[in-house]
Amino acid sequence: MKFKELKEKTATELVEERRDLKVEMMNLRVQRASGQLENPARIKIVRKTIARIETLLSEKRINQNSVESE
Repeated sequence: MKFKELKEKTATELVEERRDLKVEMMNLRVQRASGQLENPARIKIVRKTIARIETLLSEKRINQNSVESE
């Protein structure tokens, strides 16, 4: 998923997306361990998407805290 698409989502949508991706990552790891993984590059894509979501959630928390303190 593109960063631009993620940026347009709300914090709750991002949290749900992160949860889904973490479940997918777990399944990919199990498939890799059992030798059934068809697309090893998918692990890297999912991991980077999770990191993008974490970054956006962090930014949203910082922005929310700065708005509240003003």
